[in-house]
Amino acid sequence: MLSKVAVVLNDRLAMFEFGVVCEVFGLDRTADGLPGFDFRVCGSEPGKPLRSTSPGVSVTPDYGLDELAHADLVAIPAFPIHVDHAYDPQVVEAVRAAAAAGAIVLTVCSGAFLAGAAGLLDGRKCTTHWRYVDKLATQFPAATVDPDVLFVDEGNLITSAGTAAGIDACLHLVRREIGTAAANGIARRMVVPPQRDGGQRQFIEQPVPACTTAGLASTLSWLTENLAEAHTVEDLAARAGMSTRTFARRFAAEAGTTPVKWLTTQRVLFAKQLLEATELPLDRVADRCGFGSGALLRHHFQRQVGIAPTEYRRRFGASR
Repeated sequence: MLSKVAVVLNDRLAMFEFGVVCEVFGLDRTADGLPGFDFRVCGSEPGKPLRSTSPGVSVTPDYGLDELAHADLVAIPAFPIHVDHAYDPQVVEAVRAAAAAGAIVLTVCSGAFLAGAAGLLDGRKCTTHWRYVDKLATQFPAATVDPDVLFVDEGNLITSAGTAAGIDACLHLVRREIGTAAANGIARRMVVPPQRDGGQRQFIEQPVPACTTAGLASTLSWLTENLAEAHTVEDLAARAGMSTRTFARRFAAEAGTTPVKWLTTQRVLFAKQLLEATELPLDRVADRCGFGSGALLRHHFQRQVGIAPTEYRRRFGASR
């Protein structure tokens, strides 16, 4: 049973991510028939204000780190992950001890880095905000970082992607531990969907990779302006003034993928722009991007973005 929830704060906490945990677990909704939680905000020095990332705002924890030892859930909101930012060693040790004692640990956004500092990511799958996934993987090489999902459930460790994905993770945990009715009720009070589809791929911008080879750079620039046309690797190699084999080798070395995969990615990116900015029918979007049919567009879009083109337009289109 999920009963006692301890939120552990470190200096320079992020207010929205902290607020997400407070909103799901800290508000008394028992009058509406929803579960109540013994909710405690904890720090290494109770009664001492901690700075937030919002100018002029600080938060004062009422409880000390000893509360983590008896918690069913330890929640870690986001903190800065700059090179010169160090987590309070007392906080790190308290999180480690709570996990060892059987507490579930839930992180929001960059809170995963504190969990990593406590050794909780080693040998586990995890995620964080898409801007920080590479840094997380580098800093904790024993972890398996998934950059595409909104959250990862590893049983007694739940890590979530950036900002609002913390809502998804918290509601998922309520659903898992208490039931669907409780999760739906809390979501209804928060005026959010009880469960979102897709992953954080739909929010990631994928820029065109920079190429240093003159022939490649000019060819890719031309190609992005002519996505609607049919292209073969042989044709692109000829335009770059290279043999097909040399073109493919240099392309992979500089762009990090094959010409065909790169072209498909650029077509999906262009489709995203059209879905956001126009009301073109799906088949027309497919033609403009070079997919040729709505079915082919849907296949590649779903595979790369994680949701269908129509759903993407509903969420991000100009008329939303």
